[in-house]
Amino acid sequence: MNPEDSLCYLNGEFLALAEARVPVLDRGFIFGDGVYEVVPVYHHRPFRLEQHLDRLQRSLAAVRIESPATRSQWRAIVERLIGANPLPDLVVYLQVTRGVAKRDFAFPKGAAPTVFGMTSTLTRPSAAQREQGLRTISVPDLRWLRCDIKSTSLLGAVLARQQAADLGLDEVVQHRDGRLTEGSASNVWVVKSGTMMAPERDHLILEGIRYGLIESLCRNAGVTMRIGGISMDQVRGADELMLSAATREILPIVELDGAPVGDGRPGPVYRKLRQAYDDLICAL
Repeated sequence: MNPEDSLCYLNGEFLALAEARVPVLDRGFIFGDGVYEVVPVYHHRPFRLEQHLDRLQRSLAAVRIESPATRSQWRAIVERLIGANPLPDLVVYLQVTRGVAKRDFAFPKGAAPTVFGMTSTLTRPSAAQREQGLRTISVPDLRWLRCDIKSTSLLGAVLARQQAADLGLDEVVQHRDGRLTEGSASNVWVVKSGTMMAPERDHLILEGIRYGLIESLCRNAGVTMRIGGISMDQVRGADELMLSAATREILPIVELDGAPVGDGRPGPVYRKLRQAYDDLICAL
């Protein structure tokens, strides 16, 4: 299926993606003034859709955009987009901007939000990624201080990821004031002596939907979990590191700044959680 032929949603209409047009004065284009969500779909079923819609609503409220759709309308948009794509595993992308208005930094009065949705192929992590793991570098977190908002203003994340790409690496591990925050587009997890550690859920990280999922997987797998500040010394001394994201699921990090993490191979806690995750997806 040609991606440009796939059905998308734009301001109340379903149409071919190649036909969708947004005015250049849309504030999403001019200012990055909008928010978004990415919902993975397995076997034609959206994964944790309610949690994604919860986070979308939190982001909208944080930037003071009134939700342009009810909960049932969001569900209907997602279901229609999934139903129009024959592939079983997808990503549904939803975006809301403040709308079209004369360029001015202050919120425009009376502008209607621009609502966009589309699907793309979900490529699950390869066997090599699962078994060989990811290579990363640590970089200072230079983004703004409201990382809890899933904003379309992603230049900070783009520049961070490119630092890894320039070196042929997979991801960055960001830190602020000596403490772990997250990857460019992922949550980062630390394992020491069998205990899973996660950064605090505050304005310095985006609380990934898999944050709550991994808490649940840890409980089911009998893995102790601790949430709190994590120093970069703790990160560098970890037995295991891993990341989670909507499109990357759960993957091990085996190298940080050219040094092996633990013994340089995916560890036992990762393997427990990976198996639990795969079992959960198979059961959908």
